[in-house]
Amino acid sequence: MEIEIIIPIIGMLTGIILPVSVFIWQYKDAKGKREAVIEISKNLDDPSKVEELLSIFEERKKQPIDYRRGGIITLFVGLGLFSLGYFFLGNILRGVGALVGLIGIGVLIAGYLYPNTGEELTDAVEEFEKK
Repeated sequence: MEIEIIIPIIGMLTGIILPVSVFIWQYKDAKGKREAVIEISKNLDDPSKVEELLSIFEERKKQPIDYRRGGIITLFVGLGLFSLGYFFLGNILRGVGALVGLIGIGVLIAGYLYPNTGEELTDAVEEFEKK
């Protein structure tokens, strides 16, 4: 009788504990990096070196998102879901797999229609100027 009550409570707490623990983990990881930058910057006299140091620790991507790569990944996730539904779980998962696969095809097409890297944009502009 008691186990029947404990299992749902543990299930609900898991939904709260996991995001909070990930947040704390990322906070502590970033805190160590911030402290390291502060200690190093105290010993540097040149402000340009401090800016260079900050650019090293910056984690953001410098390049835009490659939609072709994301489209291929989404397409194959859709194919995997479709095949799982086809062989084991039934029509609903086949429908979900087909939907995800079609979204992947759409993202893949968008990646080819809209160039996103600097080199691709330069090539597109040069090709347009030739016409």
